[in-house]
Amino acid sequence: MSGADIACVVCVGLGLFFFLGTNVGLFRFPDFYSRVHAAGKGDTFSTFLLLLGCAIYTVQDLSFASALVGLKLMAIAVFISIGSPTATHVIMNAGYRAGVRHWQKDHRRVTEDSDDLAD
Repeated sequence: MSGADIACVVCVGLGLFFFLGTNVGLFRFPDFYSRVHAAGKGDTFSTFLLLLGCAIYTVQDLSFASALVGLKLMAIAVFISIGSPTATHVIMNAGYRAGVRHWQKDHRRVTEDSDDLAD
């Protein structure tokens, strides 16, 4: 196994590990905001790692075509790195404006007259 193969396996393995962490966060976190946060952060980072691993695997034969495919994969990673956090912010903002309440540690919901929901 070459160094590029090892780097590819490490990137893909870490990407899958962070996807697993994202899924655990989606099922275990208590409220909408923390679940969306886990999905936004985990998906962005794990997708970047998976695409990086695929790009490393693709450019191993050092041809012009494989370099273009690797470049396209990295362009996709850049667009996902821009678009995913923006989409996460918009979804959280829409939830806030719709009145989705935050979870509190003592298992009580925030009341309507609380300062947490101030406009």
